[in-house]
Amino acid sequence: MAYLNDNYLKLKAGYLFPEIARRVKVFCEQNPEPAKRLIRCGIGDVTEPLPAAVVAALHKSVEELSVRATFRGYGPEQGYDFLRVAIAQNDYRAHGLDVADDEIFVSDGSKCDCGNILDILGHQNRLAISDPVYPVYVDTNVMAGHTGDADAAGAYAGVVYLPCTAQNGFVPEPPSQAVDLIYLCSPNNPTGAVATRAQLTAWVEYARQHRAIILFDAAYEAYITDPAIPHSIYEIPGARECAIEFRSFSKNGGFTGVRCAFTVVPKSLLAQTAAGEFKPLHPLWNRRMSTKFNGVSYFVQRAAEAIYSPEGKTQVRALVEHYLGNAQVLVQGAKAAGLQVFGGVNAPYIWVQTPAGITSWQAFDKILNEANVVITPGSGFGSKGEGYFRISAFNSRANAEEVARRLQTLKW
Repeated sequence: MAYLNDNYLKLKAGYLFPEIARRVKVFCEQNPEPAKRLIRCGIGDVTEPLPAAVVAALHKSVEELSVRATFRGYGPEQGYDFLRVAIAQNDYRAHGLDVADDEIFVSDGSKCDCGNILDILGHQNRLAISDPVYPVYVDTNVMAGHTGDADAAGAYAGVVYLPCTAQNGFVPEPPSQAVDLIYLCSPNNPTGAVATRAQLTAWVEYARQHRAIILFDAAYEAYITDPAIPHSIYEIPGARECAIEFRSFSKNGGFTGVRCAFTVVPKSLLAQTAAGEFKPLHPLWNRRMSTKFNGVSYFVQRAAEAIYSPEGKTQVRALVEHYLGNAQVLVQGAKAAGLQVFGGVNAPYIWVQTPAGITSWQAFDKILNEANVVITPGSGFGSKGEGYFRISAFNSRANAEEVARRLQTLKW
């Protein structure tokens, strides 16, 4: 008799984005003419072409693979040295942050790493997760058996939910009780909020006091325009002793389809064994990667390396500025429609409050059917997301302007 993993049966009805896709599919089948003018601002998928420096690196590296003398097979599971050095130097050491080359682990996505990191963390950990939140943080813990069942409101037993509301600027505050694992995301998905240096300092102090670990998702750090806002958790003194950082090339270099990211695991980061000893996590993550992963393809890593070239940096900056420009167009359009708007300044997401009495999914259906625009209902990110919806700025400028115009035609 073969048994399945019962933890999967605890998951809520469906992962948010497949449910959005299902509803959009039904709409398109039932409304073929309006479907032709559909604009998608739901999932955070990029739309603009890859930077020219990246394309050139892809072509060059593929040509290398066509010649026996420069052909490469299996690469190092942790990432090629040329990319690990480029990352550590440009993203960290150039900014005065102490990150070694071999503390960088290259992967095919920070979404994957956020889930895979649980392989080296015990089931005994008490979790603290923001609400609203990127669903992957919660769902991967449910799959791993780190939670109990969900209640009627969708909250899982064993999770300390950290409310993110307009009152606290959508930035979670340390809880009164002790927890062991803390998920933080800044710039935040879905709210577009950013954590200040003081707020991150409070979290690092809390983590060190309770010997907790912060899992810091910085996938959108390239969108920070305010010089006072930290791009990395390691800008906070003491963070190397209590934090793992996840970053991605998806939203800065347009790699959502190319797939490349990295995780930083400091050698000074320790966690407790069941016997009460403290051991470093770095060798465990190294072993996990060596055992379960064969590495990111050579040509993709060469493409990621090109992002750090002078031309690549200029082109990536232009991409980010394009999407931030879209965000401002959408913010102004939503405000002109009489809606309360948050985010969209240091992040590519706009967090919009629904009019009184309108639920998140009701707003989704109304905007889909009447404006032919796909957004993301806030309730899909957690109970505190109810009464909001997210608009993604990842689109062409023409589409962003059209969405802004259509929002203003809606009668709530």
